Amino acid sequence: MTLPDLPKIPVTLEARVALLLALACPLAACGKEEAVPRPVAARGSLLPDELTVVGLFEQSAPSVAYITTETVQRGNFGGAEVSQGAGSGFVWDAGGHVVTNFHVVKGARRVFVRLDAGKPIEAEPIGGAAEYDLAVLRLKTVPKNLRPVPVGTSRDLRIGQTVYAIGNPFGLQRTLTKGLVSALDRELPTANFREVAGVIQTDAAINPGNSGGPLLDSAGRLIGVNTAIRSASGSSSGIGFAIPVDLVNRVVPSLINRGHAPLPGIGVTPISPDQVARAGISGVVLGAVGRGSPAASAGLVPYNPQTGDLGDVIVGVNGKPVQTLSTFVGELERAGIDATVELTVRRGDKERRVRVQVIDLRA
Repeated sequence: MTLPDLPKIPVTLEARVALLLALACPLAACGKEEAVPRPVAARGSLLPDELTVVGLFEQSAPSVAYITTETVQRGNFGGAEVSQGAGSGFVWDAGGHVVTNFHVVKGARRVFVRLDAGKPIEAEPIGGAAEYDLAVLRLKTVPKNLRPVPVGTSRDLRIGQTVYAIGNPFGLQRTLTKGLVSALDRELPTANFREVAGVIQTDAAINPGNSGGPLLDSAGRLIGVNTAIRSASGSSSGIGFAIPVDLVNRVVPSLINRGHAPLPGIGVTPISPDQVARAGISGVVLGAVGRGSPAASAGLVPYNPQTGDLGDVIVGVNGKPVQTLSTFVGELERAGIDATVELTVRRGDKERRVRVQVIDLRA
């Protein structure tokens, strides 16, 4: 069997040239030059502001700690499960003390601290203050040449000055963010109806994992401890808060020496704010007054559940109106231990002013 003769197709000169070119070079490279890396453009030195920030980070980063925790929790079927958490902290002194937030290490069975690029070091919590959301850890093995973070002051901070946060957001170690002091003298609710007064608000990005890390000024000094963000999504939205360093510098030595922090008070047991709010009462209603307390010496009378008499309701401290328990506690904290405060007290339709000494309820 033979194939039939195929018809001859005329081929133009142009088609023959195109065919020869296609056979002479690969399709991908035909008509193209081989790609090579572009030359690197030279640049000068970093700008002075950039050099300042780079130097601040290089100086401060070795003081920042990456903290991981192990916590035992009840499982769905009654068994025990081990969960892990993470946060930040910073070296306080050469003795191996590390400061972080109380909520970072609360209930932890084991705590580990990583400094620089070293291995995790086991640490033990030696003191905590839920009222200030501060805790102190002590490294079980203290490395040589620990670099404590320099301590500054928060009393002279100004809105608009530059601040830097270093921490471990989402477990990403040694992250630096930059921002401004957005506001001062904020109040941050913590535990037992208490608030931390004088809190720093900043727009430096603070995310989960930044808690317990340092907030620094442009000189690289500690001015606050990053502790919270305000965001519906749980991620930074430009509003973060830091516990002021002046408070930290008062509380931390007490945690190291005694394991707890002073607790300002006047010797009263207030009635739950929820009950007071439901009753439509503005102020602090006293459930009990301790014998021999400053409140008792000032003649304060508590609520009488048998007669329903409200007794004395605290409605002001040092001339500032007090509508809630947290505001009252914040004013006592602001005044400090051993200070004398003037209370505005309402009983029935009458108001009076009494002077009361602030004492340490834990002394």
